[in-house]
Amino acid sequence: MGFAPAPDYNQMLKEGGVIVDVRTKAEYAGGHIKGSKNIPLSNLNTSPGIPKDKNKPIITCCASGMRSASAKSLLKSRGYTNVYNGGSWTGLNSKIGR
Repeated sequence: MGFAPAPDYNQMLKEGGVIVDVRTKAEYAGGHIKGSKNIPLSNLNTSPGIPKDKNKPIITCCASGMRSASAKSLLKSRGYTNVYNGGSWTGLNSKIGR
C-alpha cells in the first residue's frame, strides 16, 4: 500500500532537528519533552522560534496529534521540507526516550 517507514526521530534530533510543542503555555507547563520548544499553534506564524533553515528537521507535537498535524501543514505551506507530526507529546517522548 506504499506505507513509508516510521521516521527515526532520534536520528533527526542527532542531526540538529527540533521538537516544536504547539500546545498552550499552560499545557506545556504541566509537562513536556525536555529540550522541546513551546510555540503555541496560534503563534506559529509569527514566532521567531521556528528555525530559519527550512530544511532542518522539525517534529511537531501536542496533546493528541490534532494540533501538531495542523502545525505540520502550516509549516509545509511556508516552505519547510522536513516536518513530521510526532503526535502526542507523551507518545513522542516514549519513542525518543528522553
